[in-house]
Amino acid sequence: MQAGAQARPRSRSGGRDSRRRLVVIGNGMAGARAVEEILARGGAEQFSITMFGDEPYGNYNRIMLSHVLSGEESDADIFLNPLSWYQDNGITLHAGVRADRIDRFAKHVFSSDGRVTPYDTLIIATGSRSHLPPMDGLYTPGGSVKPGVFGFRTIDDTRKMAAYAQQEHHRHAVVIGGGLLGLEAAAGLRSFGLGVDVVHSGGHLMSAQMGPDGGAVLRRSVEALGIGVLTGCRTTAVLGRDRVTGVSLRGRPDIGCDMVVVAAGIRPNVDLAVLSGLPVERAIVVDDSLRVQDEDDIYAVGECVQHRGEVYGLVAPLWEQAVVLANHVTGTDTGSAYLGSRTATKLKVAGVEVASMGLHGPELETDEHIVFSEPSRGVFKSIVVRDNKMVGATLLGDSRKVAYLTQAFDRGLPLPEERLGLMFDLGTPGEETGVAELDDEAQVCNCNGVSKKDLVGAVKGGCSSVSGAMDATRAGKGCGSCKLLVRQVVEWAADGAVEEDPAAAYYVPGVPLDKQALMAEIRARGLRSVSAVFQALAPGGAEDAKSKMGLASLLKMMLGDRYIDERDARFINDRVHANIQRDGTFSVVPQMKGGVTSVQQLRRIADVAEKHNVPLIKLTGGQRIDLLGIRKEDLPQVWADLDMPSGYAYGKSFRTVKTCVGKDFCRYGTGDSTKLGIEIESRFQGLEAPAKLKLAVSGCPRNCAESLVKDVGVVAVEGGRWEIYVGGAAGAHIRKGDLLATVDDPDEVKVLTGRFMQYYREQANWLERTYAFVPRVGIEHLRAVIVEDSEGIAGRLDEAMQASVDSYVDPWRERDDPQTPGQFRTSLPLTVLPQVPVR
Repeated sequence: MQAGAQARPRSRSGGRDSRRRLVVIGNGMAGARAVEEILARGGAEQFSITMFGDEPYGNYNRIMLSHVLSGEESDADIFLNPLSWYQDNGITLHAGVRADRIDRFAKHVFSSDGRVTPYDTLIIATGSRSHLPPMDGLYTPGGSVKPGVFGFRTIDDTRKMAAYAQQEHHRHAVVIGGGLLGLEAAAGLRSFGLGVDVVHSGGHLMSAQMGPDGGAVLRRSVEALGIGVLTGCRTTAVLGRDRVTGVSLRGRPDIGCDMVVVAAGIRPNVDLAVLSGLPVERAIVVDDSLRVQDEDDIYAVGECVQHRGEVYGLVAPLWEQAVVLANHVTGTDTGSAYLGSRTATKLKVAGVEVASMGLHGPELETDEHIVFSEPSRGVFKSIVVRDNKMVGATLLGDSRKVAYLTQAFDRGLPLPEERLGLMFDLGTPGEETGVAELDDEAQVCNCNGVSKKDLVGAVKGGCSSVSGAMDATRAGKGCGSCKLLVRQVVEWAADGAVEEDPAAAYYVPGVPLDKQALMAEIRARGLRSVSAVFQALAPGGAEDAKSKMGLASLLKMMLGDRYIDERDARFINDRVHANIQRDGTFSVVPQMKGGVTSVQQLRRIADVAEKHNVPLIKLTGGQRIDLLGIRKEDLPQVWADLDMPSGYAYGKSFRTVKTCVGKDFCRYGTGDSTKLGIEIESRFQGLEAPAKLKLAVSGCPRNCAESLVKDVGVVAVEGGRWEIYVGGAAGAHIRKGDLLATVDDPDEVKVLTGRFMQYYREQANWLERTYAFVPRVGIEHLRAVIVEDSEGIAGRLDEAMQASVDSYVDPWRERDDPQTPGQFRTSLPLTVLPQVPVR
């Protein structure tokens, strides 16, 4: 064995593990899906599985990044397999570790952390990367991409783009590439209020998926969103010395801009394969079993693969490949063969329904081409027929016939003699009939490879609602473009007996009660713990992991110190009272009420940072000092050395009150914002809530503390009065708060602030921020209940808030008495990860 090589692992029973060693390089959608398929075939009994992933996360749905950018989804919502999934399946995950080289003869993988990992079977799923076409000014002299230039490929890309787009002085963006991704990026940036131009080298938008006529209709729809479009146009340079100031175009005037998003296609990640001597042409060459050419024990899957000369960049081929690969690796079906994929795309691009499959125009003189165009409604339909079979279709703005056309394309259904019936319900199956005639094997959800038969099976198995069938099969859990078709299939399978999904009203998914009914049952039954709630109220007493955090928060809000804490009901941040970072370390934010500190506190923080070699000290947006890069096992000692209370930079709870300097120092200040901010933070510190709460107090309407975009913001106005705003936000969503009341003194501010927060705590849905809660309930209703006491509950709200205030305990005191022996013991990540760089 080479130095540094891993010994054969021990089995879970502690004995020598006799299973073969399966190593997977790549933790993206293809790699993780291949492992899922292998596990489904009993792979856990055959293999000890190790995975490497460049990104320090579990596996997430890359298709949904555009939804994250537009704010439709949070990045937490797009994870397919959280880190716990790897633990639950006995998989060793090296997240954030790059595989550098393969020794095919010794069968070892060398990784960036110095590790040498032996394998018996190897799967390469390195995916692809954003293509940055050559142009001047793209890189800094140091070789890094110029600030303000972004790819759009990873969750980190998306976060950086969103943060950059929201900076106030950034007004205009240019997106290079008018394909699917480029248009989604443009729509996402437009939602931030930026002016956006799309520059596309092709003659029309989405030139890889549709012809010029369809592209013209799509252009009209995109321009209607306020997005500029330049086609047949190449970007020759990114302008600006230290930051982006514009782009130069060939034969066109320059465009001034603050940021550039490059969405000009992808390229397979093959550097590892090339360095390791594997056969690479456009991508890694594989045979019909997904085995790398001339290699017995190495397979490859996904966008890094070239099969019969084709390289795929869509999800459906990856799923089909993963099935064949798993059949061979596990020996389940060694006759299985991947023969290529017929690609079909169904997406909503910049708000426009788009479906594309096969050819987008005639190739032979004998091809029939049926076209319908209605630009004023943004509708375009194109179908190509060869030898009485449909070989291509493009639909824009009207996807009602997608089910039938997809089936005709995939299965070669007989076509009506009157071709117009392919587009409209003229003698061909209508919408419902079309679903009925779909072949059982027809794939309804391309993202997750769910067929009509799978959905029908779920319905026959007892799923009587659309969401139930979606949960059971994962249909519609990818890009979501198939949800209409999923609903149609479920309704057809249920023969009209589809039930409305009551779970939509549940406070947490595992307990079939809305919030008010749930709270009433908890009170009536005297329930005091999460497990007790499950036992009493969940069907069959079954515990549901997704419901635990919401229940724990609700119980703590209702019961205060009478709540029985069960640590497995908490998220990692709440278990160790610190904020987990991408590299597996934690950040520590000591309390500085109102953003005010002292010489003694600063000295103590500096001493702690020096003693513990804290790699990064950062000022937070809430006027606190963040010590980043703390190891989990060091948290108790860091807290002890600081000897300051927790600043609550984590969890679903009240966090901070940001303040300006107020009237004592500011020439314009009319109120003592600092004093009031400290009093508010002292009173409400650490309160549980359905989502995090950030507050601010400004000493005058100049709003230096940004009070107008906080969950609760207070502004001093002339005459010694104070305005209270609620429901503001300045994160992924931006919203100016609504004026709740104008009061005469700080005590009234504290009363109404507490009353609003208690009403929010009792009425809001789990994870519903105030920027969604306030408009949902209505500011007039809130004024009536909270200020005018129209429902006669003001006194009860005040008492409930006081009870919560009285039960406050600094969580960092647990350093002296850990709740469990492993509370501060390192677990995940499972390997040494790169530290946060020192600046």
